[in-house]
Amino acid sequence: MTESPPRYFAPTGGLPPQTQLMTDRAIFTEAYAVIPRGVFSDIVTSALPFWQGARFWVLARPLSGFAETFSQYIGELAPGGGSTRPESDPRAETALFLVEGALHLSYDGETHCLEAGGFAYLPAGLDWTVENRGALRCCFHWIRKRYSAVEGLDAPAPFVTSDQAITPSPMPETEGRWATTRFMDPADMRHDMHVTIVTLQPGACIPFAETHVMEHGLYVLQGKGVYHLNQRWVEVEAGDFMWLRAFCPQACYAGGPEPFRYLLYKDVNRHAALDLG
Repeated sequence: MTESPPRYFAPTGGLPPQTQLMTDRAIFTEAYAVIPRGVFSDIVTSALPFWQGARFWVLARPLSGFAETFSQYIGELAPGGGSTRPESDPRAETALFLVEGALHLSYDGETHCLEAGGFAYLPAGLDWTVENRGALRCCFHWIRKRYSAVEGLDAPAPFVTSDQAITPSPMPETEGRWATTRFMDPADMRHDMHVTIVTLQPGACIPFAETHVMEHGLYVLQGKGVYHLNQRWVEVEAGDFMWLRAFCPQACYAGGPEPFRYLLYKDVNRHAALDLG
């Protein structure tokens, strides 16, 4: 049997009808948040400086007392849309992941065309631009983190790759039913964040409640599953986003007839800050 190509859910906006019930699966607690895909309507988008033909759904942003290391957006570019000054904070590093359409990314005198599944890492202080040169919209995730420099370590170099170009790493003793596509080299201490795609085959699970210092952003790209979040089981599906603060217990299992896949952010490779001021 030929394996189906990966699919990536992208929101389309719009507004629900007046007849729709207001009760939904949205949850915000002191330990985690669940933002279901039905929340991504036209009226909750944001505009950003120096972007044209663009709108953004803000999924996560630093909040005191909650998750504090990153922000994550879903960006939508109309044909011809883009930016020659996309990042206004020179301390912010960027990860881009394309879920629909095509995006032309330029830096260091070169242009790369990202298609669905394409990934780019852009270090803090890099001059880069993006443009949708196609006839249809494009949709992408934009993860931003203030880079934590370490004396004696160079900053990471920019790079472009894709979901399709990387062989997933199976987790031990799972026969590949639980695997991780790693965009950053885990042994590269220059990186202070990892972005990966976790894939669970139908029926597979994370069989223990992970409880760790890393914060998470999890966007469900494909399929559906049930997540255990701080003593509560939550059903999630493609297009849902989960935002977890440090030490939130978490586990899951995949349901449905197709793989359960999600885009995952976590902060890594740095000492815990001792100055809380």
